[in-house]
Amino acid sequence: MDIIKDLLTKNGLIWACLVVGVIYVLAMYINKYLFRSKLNTFTIAMLIAMAISGIVGAYTGKTKGLADIPIFAGVGILGGSMLRDYAIVATAYGAKIEEIKKGGLMAVVSLIIGVVGSYIIGVIIAIAFGIKDVKDITTIGAGACTFIVGPVTGESIGASSEAIALSVAAGVVKSVLAMILIPTLGKVLKINTPQAAMVVGGLVGTTSGTVAGLTALDPALVPYGAMTATFYTGLGCFLCPSILYIITRAIL
Repeated sequence: MDIIKDLLTKNGLIWACLVVGVIYVLAMYINKYLFRSKLNTFTIAMLIAMAISGIVGAYTGKTKGLADIPIFAGVGILGGSMLRDYAIVATAYGAKIEEIKKGGLMAVVSLIIGVVGSYIIGVIIAIAFGIKDVKDITTIGAGACTFIVGPVTGESIGASSEAIALSVAAGVVKSVLAMILIPTLGKVLKINTPQAAMVVGGLVGTTSGTVAGLTALDPALVPYGAMTATFYTGLGCFLCPSILYIITRAIL
């Protein structure tokens, strides 16, 4: 038993690939026999993975889900930002400059609507829950953009640690929703062109959620959505602690 445990721990990344493969095969069978292939298999696989992560997190009391168990530590590497970014760069080689140029104006408009719209929704929710400090309200509004913009904004304007934590939580929820809703509603919303993917990246913003969702929908669309989603984070980090904070403070 110790030999097997030692073997799995030393080859964590390979073992993680096998675990992900098993989850995907399980999702295929669930989709085929339970939903008659009407749902997206990637979406089911992500839901299974998140359920496992939640159950393990509740059992261990830690924050990295399955990766907190030593023999599954490779899952944390496989799902980490480093390999995620490598995957995005790899798919970027399939992107066509002509397609990006076609969606340039739409992407800019979607970025502004996405950042400002998400911020306003976050501010409304913060006020609805009785938060009155403008710095905290601004931070939670920024968190509704992404879980990166929230902490950056909170630290910049001196918000409370509780508000910064809430902003991270809001961004994580948005990211998870993007992972589930983009592949589920992709066909209905006709997200089937590079320009549509750029608009989605501009409106949704969260890079992790957008990339995961578009990967499940159509991997060829990933570089287009990832590009605008990356700009979204930068634009949010610029607008939220500056212009949007000043406007919010003037109104409230």
